[in-house]
Amino acid sequence: MNKKELKDVQVNGKKVLVRVDFNVPMKDGQVTNDNRITAALPTIKYLLEHQAKVILFSHLGKVKTVADLEKCDMAPVAKVLEQKLGRPVKFVDAFEGKELEAAINEMQEQDVILFQNTRFADILDKDGQVSVDDNGNATAKHESKNDTALGKYWASLGDIFVNDAFGTAHRAHASNVGIASNIKESCLGFLVEKEVKMLSQGVDNSVKPFVAIIGGAKVSDKIGVIEHLLTKADKILIGGGMAYTFFAAQGHNIGNSLLEADKIDIAKEFLAKANGKIILPIDALEAPEFADVPAKVTNGVEIDEGYMGLDIGPKTIELFKKELAGAKTVAWNGPMGVFEFSNYSIGTKAVCESIAELKDAFTLIGGGDSAAAAIQLGYKDKFTHISTGGGASLEYIEGKPLPGIEAVQNK
Repeated sequence: MNKKELKDVQVNGKKVLVRVDFNVPMKDGQVTNDNRITAALPTIKYLLEHQAKVILFSHLGKVKTVADLEKCDMAPVAKVLEQKLGRPVKFVDAFEGKELEAAINEMQEQDVILFQNTRFADILDKDGQVSVDDNGNATAKHESKNDTALGKYWASLGDIFVNDAFGTAHRAHASNVGIASNIKESCLGFLVEKEVKMLSQGVDNSVKPFVAIIGGAKVSDKIGVIEHLLTKADKILIGGGMAYTFFAAQGHNIGNSLLEADKIDIAKEFLAKANGKIILPIDALEAPEFADVPAKVTNGVEIDEGYMGLDIGPKTIELFKKELAGAKTVAWNGPMGVFEFSNYSIGTKAVCESIAELKDAFTLIGGGDSAAAAIQLGYKDKFTHISTGGGASLEYIEGKPLPGIEAVQNK
């Protein structure tokens, strides 16, 4: 990749703007999972070791109404970051204006500032006035619509811009593309650098045999992914709710299972051009309702009348294990069943275990629910790489350019 990286840039004594991904889960004003904060530490520590003035900013949650301003306040994140860094982090309760500018002007080398949620700019105007429609929904959208003036303003606060937020790299926002387009020097942080390297190794430069596993509820979410993987992978194993649209395309009874009727033709098209690359489940766990009730194992792929398929069955688990055997590269995105129901988490767990047991293989999870499942099951260290980006990982796997990375300077 030809983008400037952190080690290509002289940061000593400079004001360095760092777009991090601190979009962490919160409950009652407390951070409940700090993985994303931990993931940003290598970049922050490198900047501190090299005498930079570090100005951090991120979005947190969706800021669509006035009530979200309190829920999505970054102050608790600053406290967690302070503990992890073992040094003071000055939190500035503003995303623009005199208070923020004064705090930056007073910075010494190795000082750290975290300023307020960038998405507050979606609901607040420059003078701090709330900007909403008659239904109370945000109308300003300065951050998420990449407002030119806001991008230029943020760029004016620093000397160098570092994009270390892979989770938003597929979005063209003022806090990534807007700043990168208006600052003298920009580069990728260590986290983004690693993500791009790992995803590229897992998909574009994979060692064969390459097996992809695609799950999740909807075919519509993964059309681009399947399309791209058909040109890259040797096998594509399909599970999750999306499998039932493929079964419907083959003329099978799917009972009350999830179906995207308008995607049946696309499923038929994929099956026709896959030349046997697509491997579908051969049995399922079914239930009479969408609930965590005891499962019934189907006899083959047909779902009984009045039932819905909620997970892959035991024969499919064995089939997928066999298809994974000997793989040198595995990319997995999306659970095999309704993972949040314990009765229907069996397929996801089994696939997770099968991948984790592979010897000498490059194993990649493309973010989202499958990443959460692997971490929850204690397999975090058994995979070569678990991506921090949900939508960004998917779009990379689709072969799409990511605006947040494209905007950064070339070497």
